[in-house]
Amino acid sequence: MSHKLVYYGNKTLRQIADEVTNIDQDTIDTINTMFNIMYSAKGIGLAAPQINISKRIFVIDIEMYDGPSLTLINPQILSKSSETVPYDEGCLSLPEISGTIHRPSKISVKGITPDAKEVQLDAEGLLARVIQHELDHINGILFIDHLEDYKRKELTSELKRIKKLNRA
Repeated sequence: MSHKLVYYGNKTLRQIADEVTNIDQDTIDTINTMFNIMYSAKGIGLAAPQINISKRIFVIDIEMYDGPSLTLINPQILSKSSETVPYDEGCLSLPEISGTIHRPSKISVKGITPDAKEVQLDAEGLLARVIQHELDHINGILFIDHLEDYKRKELTSELKRIKKLNRA
């Protein structure tokens, strides 16, 4: 089955994704597909719901920003700093839209790697932000949900335009 990026308005983006219970070849193929789609779209993170797969998987590659490339399956945030920092976020499923989002500056997260090892890592800066953004995706949350109501309302016409991309 061929997968492609889905956009705002696609129902999978609003669902809480299913836990991965078995890391099999299908899971590995999905991860490889996610990296390929993320790279071709020039993104730095992608969650499985963004390619219409309701699984708790995300991939990140921020090597160009001196960060890691990683995959986490069934990720969970263990702790967050009380200090938040603003950053202008965008999203591959919401092209040409961005907004300043405040997120915790440091997090501790655990998850499973594609080779079935449980890992725990502390992240700050861009890595912490991207992990939180992608984790939102697998919980059915989009970055625009963090905007103030009036700012979200200002995006109405752009969001209608983006919804139509799902039919393309």
